[in-house]
Amino acid sequence: MNLNLEIDLAGLAEEQWFPMVQVGGDEAAFAERYAAPTRSNVIEFLTIDRTNPNSIASCVAAARENARTVREIISSEVWQEINEFYLDVTAPEARRFALHDAVRFFGSVTRASHVVAGTKSETMEHGEAWNFSRLGRFIERADQTSRILDVKYFLLLPSTADVGRPVDDLQWSALLRSASGFEAYRRTWGLVSSESVVAFLLFDRAFPRSVGYCVSQAEVSLHAVTGTPMRRFANRAEQLLGRLASEFDYTDAGEVIGGGLHEFIDVLQDRFNRIGDAVTATFFRRRAPYRGCGVQRFAGAVCLAVVLGGALAVPAFAGAQDAARDAQLAVRVKTALVNDVELGTMPIDVVARDGAVTLRGAVGSAADADRAVVLARGVEGVAGVRSELVV
Repeated sequence: MNLNLEIDLAGLAEEQWFPMVQVGGDEAAFAERYAAPTRSNVIEFLTIDRTNPNSIASCVAAARENARTVREIISSEVWQEINEFYLDVTAPEARRFALHDAVRFFGSVTRASHVVAGTKSETMEHGEAWNFSRLGRFIERADQTSRILDVKYFLLLPSTADVGRPVDDLQWSALLRSASGFEAYRRTWGLVSSESVVAFLLFDRAFPRSVGYCVSQAEVSLHAVTGTPMRRFANRAEQLLGRLASEFDYTDAGEVIGGGLHEFIDVLQDRFNRIGDAVTATFFRRRAPYRGCGVQRFAGAVCLAVVLGGALAVPAFAGAQDAARDAQLAVRVKTALVNDVELGTMPIDVVARDGAVTLRGAVGSAADADRAVVLARGVEGVAGVRSELVV
């Protein structure tokens, strides 16, 4: 965004660098290593500083390591593109490249990220791993779009007296370019205005980087993994994500601005964090803790394949395939129980391990417990059922 502003607001650009640190909540970490938020210091911190876990270099390095642990899941073409990306951003000359030709450097990073995402989409089967990857990518992208929007509205505006003046319009235009949405916005809305930009970046269902689009696509991928019908939920992650998607269907920019854009985005980012935590709890609660980078408040967003749409690394853990199979099996059994007329409201927990399912919780009668066991045994992939249900 600052590189776009430098073109139109050369005299103002130096004032805009610290918000780039604030958008990720990294003020304290930056202050420990750098004396002032100058252009060179901020670019170094956010791009090639390996002591910053949210820098581009750190994220790509962690993504490469995570991809290595799931080599049997991703294609060789994806692995090759990730390796080339890693070599580019960790090369000895990367620091000089980033500091002295930032436009080209960030352009190369953007293209490499697109190549990885495109290669993944075109060379991997669109099954469980791909949908997990897509789920993480869209939630991370939604979070980042909201942060860019928040920086403009809450931090970058020099004075409230500038609202509606040329400097305000130029900043909104720079924001749209930063989200790769300037041309798409102009085709849809025409002239730049604050409310229409907010509407476009939050609610446009045709623009792939709007928050609403990302939330809806993340929901599609989550349900593709679990098999739960859309507009129903069988776990906490589906409940939270589905609720957010429904609210986006019936909210508009005027309502958001009237209630406070910054306040809306602050709550939204907290909800993304809780969705990520719910995904972790639903699918990997018995596995090793998250190890990766990206926006750390979204550390719970777990995927099985490499996610680079928003520079978010994925968790590295052994037995990822087994964990995913067990998690999906547990969700299928839970869905069968929730959809049953007799058992749908009963608090039955499902744990799956190596194809064996354990049912825990309270039921109304011995007949209910027997019915739950029969339903669980009828789910494809269940090798055995153990009942720990209490009447």
